[in-house]
Amino acid sequence: MSDLNLKGHLAMFGANLTWGLMAPIVKIVLASGTVAPMLLVDFRMAGAALLFWLTSLFMPREHVPARDKLLLCGAGLLGILCNQGCFVLGVSMTSPSEASLVTTTMPMWVMLLAWLILREPISLKKAGGIVIGASGALILMLGSPSQSTNASNPMLGDLIILTAQLSFALYLTLYRNFIRKYSLVTLMKWMFLSAAIMSLPISVPVAAATDWSAISPVEWGGIATVVICATYIAYICVMTGQKLLRPTVIGIYNYLQPIVATAIGISLGIDSFTIPKAIAVVLIFSGVWLVTTSRALASDK
Repeated sequence: MSDLNLKGHLAMFGANLTWGLMAPIVKIVLASGTVAPMLLVDFRMAGAALLFWLTSLFMPREHVPARDKLLLCGAGLLGILCNQGCFVLGVSMTSPSEASLVTTTMPMWVMLLAWLILREPISLKKAGGIVIGASGALILMLGSPSQSTNASNPMLGDLIILTAQLSFALYLTLYRNFIRKYSLVTLMKWMFLSAAIMSLPISVPVAAATDWSAISPVEWGGIATVVICATYIAYICVMTGQKLLRPTVIGIYNYLQPIVATAIGISLGIDSFTIPKAIAVVLIFSGVWLVTTSRALASDK
């Protein structure tokens, strides 16, 4: 494995580590009902836009023509607004464990879209890796029944999160070549800004109806963690990985998120490490290995 590929794999591991932490944090922030799901999405988009624009002040300036700004608006719509909005809304209706389970469907969407749009070949080894990884995720999540009593509409929540995965898979596939034109910071500052602007018709009424004084320090801390770690840092990692790895390889790293969710449960004393979970971990990492070593990937570089 080349140094560049190793950098890409480490970046995707870091991104999915923080995203695995995000589901329970989001649930905590939204639990009291003071912070609406769309308000948390607004914090993510506006906060990340501010951080990336501040970062750009210390980077070489890049000229982005009007046509490319329009394309970046489309990328912001799919990869940020639809993805983040649907995920946060879905988590508010279902449990963190089920949310983590649904996110593991994204590699299947990526594989199919990459085949349909990019004509990326689907080898038996790659397909087998995805199936093995998904099997491990299912064992992991089905072996850990949800402890949450705050799942108001699990079926609808899971469906909305599934929509979030489809949106992000479509973004990864459609914009894979376009993102190579600009630096990570330039892409992110325009994508997050456009997503924040497009959300204004929904965001303004939600912000006006919020009781800001009722937001607790714990909720503010959760919001800050989501914005800084699970958005700003995570998107730096995922954009780095996207420049270096195939869409299907990027997608299969979603299988790490259920592992993180289970680890949190164990650390909080509400879960335990069992033999089925050990088997699940082996299956998940085996699936990652099979996909990343697929001959179809190597021949299509």
